[in-house]
Amino acid sequence: MNKIIKTLYIVRHGQTDLNKQGIVQGRGRDTDLNNEGRQQGQLFYRAYKHVPFDKIYISELKRTQQSIQPFIDHGIPYEKLSGLDELAWGVLEGQPSTPENKAQFMKLLRDWLNGKLDSKFKGGESPNEVKARQLEALQTIMSHSKEETVLICMHGRALRLFLCILLNKPLTEMETFPHQNLVLYKVTWDGRKYEIIDFNNAQHLK
Repeated sequence: MNKIIKTLYIVRHGQTDLNKQGIVQGRGRDTDLNNEGRQQGQLFYRAYKHVPFDKIYISELKRTQQSIQPFIDHGIPYEKLSGLDELAWGVLEGQPSTPENKAQFMKLLRDWLNGKLDSKFKGGESPNEVKARQLEALQTIMSHSKEETVLICMHGRALRLFLCILLNKPLTEMETFPHQNLVLYKVTWDGRKYEIIDFNNAQHLK
């Protein structure tokens, strides 16, 4: 068995009001956590404050930093990477959750799952575009060999795409990674392959 070189604790940010209302926020909406989201952040901190994180990586959207702020307050160094930002949903961001908007969203999702990975809303991003910037972020994260235990806080759709990249799966399999606010995916790297050793863990939120 190969020695584990790096362990990644990957979480989605805590709840925002737009999450609660079922409204798409994406990369263009720099929203704050709501009370529930801040509570989720505290619960995650309580459950994982014993982990000796060497570094924290977050997106450039403040909801990721707010989610793991207690770790930063504890003195763990952090870095913002735009590659970890949420997928941009363009014209759909911040729009009310109407039947028409939901239908557009579902049509785009079907396109993606059918392999049309360059499809996107006007002003938004495609999965292939997000993959390109995520690969850059991953290169940055993995280039620091002394950082053996890393906490990454990112976003729902971006998280699904990121896990596809790590596991060398086609992006069309993005829906195989469920998530809710502040769930954990724990992933190890042994120098050859990434492996999920904790899948969609929400125990800390109970």
